[in-house]
Amino acid sequence: MIKRAFISVFNKEELGEFAYGLRDLGVEIVSTGGTASFLRENGIEVKNLEELTGWPSILGGRVKSLHPIVHAGILADRSDPRHLRELAERGIEPIDLIVCNFYPFKEISAKSEVTLDKILEAIDIGGPSLVRAAAKNYRWVGVLTTPLQYKEVLCELRERNGELSPGTKLKLAREAFRITQEYDKLIYRWLAGGSFLDLHLEKVADLRYGENPHQRASLYRDPSFEGTSLARSEKLSGKPLSFNNYRDLDAALTMILDFDEPFAAIFKHASPCGAATASSLAQAYQDALECDPLSAYGSVIGLNRKVDLETAHRIDQTKFIECCLAPDYAPEALEVLKQKKNRRFLRCGRLKRGEAPELKFIRGGVLWQEEDTRIIEEADLQVVTKRRPSPQEIESLLFGFKVVKHIKSNAIVLVQDKKTVGIGAGQPSRVDAVIISTRKAGERAKGSILASDAFFPMRDGIDEAAKAGVRAIIQPGGSKRDAEAIAAADERGLAMVFTGVRHFRH
Repeated sequence: MIKRAFISVFNKEELGEFAYGLRDLGVEIVSTGGTASFLRENGIEVKNLEELTGWPSILGGRVKSLHPIVHAGILADRSDPRHLRELAERGIEPIDLIVCNFYPFKEISAKSEVTLDKILEAIDIGGPSLVRAAAKNYRWVGVLTTPLQYKEVLCELRERNGELSPGTKLKLAREAFRITQEYDKLIYRWLAGGSFLDLHLEKVADLRYGENPHQRASLYRDPSFEGTSLARSEKLSGKPLSFNNYRDLDAALTMILDFDEPFAAIFKHASPCGAATASSLAQAYQDALECDPLSAYGSVIGLNRKVDLETAHRIDQTKFIECCLAPDYAPEALEVLKQKKNRRFLRCGRLKRGEAPELKFIRGGVLWQEEDTRIIEEADLQVVTKRRPSPQEIESLLFGFKVVKHIKSNAIVLVQDKKTVGIGAGQPSRVDAVIISTRKAGERAKGSILASDAFFPMRDGIDEAAKAGVRAIIQPGGSKRDAEAIAAADERGLAMVFTGVRHFRH
């Protein structure tokens, strides 16, 4: 039974309603300082902590709850007669519920003018001590660390006549240790000057297997990530997702975040085999599919709009797809798509980029880098050839350079209007990537534009592109042989622009 609660919080959101609920259940509330004043102002009877300990708050508030009477009341094992005897001998009443959150160290430390003295005063000592003590003794003591828990806990107390179930107390204890761990990490990171990278990931599920059937695999999520995430997306139909499905879907999600117009991308082995924007989502999907329908067999689809009925019918007519990710689906569209039971359809909600640094695990370490979010605009382009690209070509060049950022290097993409017609990905030599992209495009290479993720080290790539009928090229520039590439473009009557930005994707 919850008979006595100690409440000490910095964040007083929803505290009044929760305290009313405890009062109605006959729970005695003990508090101190600003929390006690807040509760009294809201008509809640409170017993001062000082009445229990016989000690006032000292050292300017640094020592309030750090007292044997408080911690003995929390830590006593109610199944141990010796503990109960000691409590009785010393007149200590057990404490059954701790409600506590900490000084806002994260917010204070984020301020540019913060000093070491302010940081030290922002470190909560009593709060984490209370929470850890209660979490250790969770079989007998409940511990709440966020207002988000108040409603659920209060409902259970009412349903169980003032008791919390063992399962609930264990869940609250786990969250308490997570909170104290995160709090200590914030302090450590600040004092360490940002020289450490800490990962806190929560296991979502075990997967069927990894890249291959003999490899184990699991899915984890970052609780602090605020952007759109596969780890929080809802699977609406189909069998469980595999490790490779998640890799492909995440590549598709990263790509669709770059486009504002209706956009579709088709991925295979974490690389796009078709991408397009159009006036409608259905047309964008059709254009993306037509880039390379052979490679699209067994693919993953990424869409940046709610899936309507027309788009659903076009997806349904595609011979074989693995998964599809979209912000949402119209009910009638989902009804069509769910008819084939093995296909997976995921709803990711409103698209939001969030801060998503890229981590690459190497043996015994991790590489960290910022996400490549750079988007090239028309003002960034440097025309380096005699022929200037037309306004329509410029639109296609900019679209192509957005797409090529998401293709494994060495990467070449051919574009007609705002749809890909040929993609050469992941080649050791750039000229081979050009040859593959033009072969994929066939006759559609004539009049197309070419986007390259990095510079051309020799003119051979330019010559191959011109031979296939390419009319304009966008590339970063910066090679020692840029002059040869420019000369090759001029000889063939091509327009070429430099961006000054490289988009390697290894």
